[in-house]
Amino acid sequence: MKTITLTHPHQFNKNDLPPTVMALGYFDGLHLGHQKVIGTASAIARQEKLTSAVMSFHPHPSVVLGKKEAHVSYLTPIEKKEELLRELGIDIFYLVEFNEEFASLSPMSFIQEYLIGLHVKHVVAGFDYTYGKYGKGNMAVMEESAGGAFSQTVIEKLERNGQKISSTLIRNLLKDGNVDAIPEYLGRPYSISGKVVHGESRGTSIGFPTANVEPAPEYLIPANGVYIVQAEVDGQRLNGVANIGTKPTFHEEREASIEVHLFDFSSNIYGKDVEVHWLSRIRDEKKFESVDALVKQIGADKQAGLNYFYEK
Repeated sequence: MKTITLTHPHQFNKNDLPPTVMALGYFDGLHLGHQKVIGTASAIARQEKLTSAVMSFHPHPSVVLGKKEAHVSYLTPIEKKEELLRELGIDIFYLVEFNEEFASLSPMSFIQEYLIGLHVKHVVAGFDYTYGKYGKGNMAVMEESAGGAFSQTVIEKLERNGQKISSTLIRNLLKDGNVDAIPEYLGRPYSISGKVVHGESRGTSIGFPTANVEPAPEYLIPANGVYIVQAEVDGQRLNGVANIGTKPTFHEEREASIEVHLFDFSSNIYGKDVEVHWLSRIRDEKKFESVDALVKQIGADKQAGLNYFYEK
């Protein structure tokens, strides 16, 4: 897959680009709804012997348009999004820098410059996709506005359990710590990537050594608590349990950290990159009256994790 970063106004000539089937969307999470859009584009491209492409934007529009949320956490930061698109077999990933100039484009200018101008022959997008200044363009008028330059396929709402599959739904599940429910909407367990850094060595001192994972700052982190996880490091996928929290038994106040205890594993992985997959939530984080009480509970948490994988 080739990634092409575009800054408005882009300098590409359509005749220098292959004719494409373009999937349009912000695509944070690459959930099952997104996969339906992208998979449809890919299938049409194969059928019509065209190049498959995805167009997304960065940063999130709310960062640029001055809404309250100045910093946005992502389900899939850019590197993860690229990795997943590559796995889906996409040929070209167009990543548009979302800035004020791009945001002010009229719907017709967006069609002319970013679809027709990039040699798009067919567009695939969700029913609620909007484009152009104030999001005034929509899929009901896109094909007509294109004047026959391209055709389109609109993907209708995808639901599970009576709910629309959306990034917002998955974000809310993460904020509640309900990681068990996420694969039904995301199509896989939620994961975050980070680096193993030195911590306080509290786990080692009480008999449960942990890897202190410092995630990339863009990731949305699940709610504080204790979880059953798998961690990928050095090409291995290892079972374990993880704590997200402030270690209230030892501290009155501190920033939350992620500590992963891997079963039957003792290698030194400081400085290594790791991807943590969040499978199931065991309990809330809590303050214990003594270190002994904490150790007893961690032992029970570990056993819950071992039982989970044994039963699988």
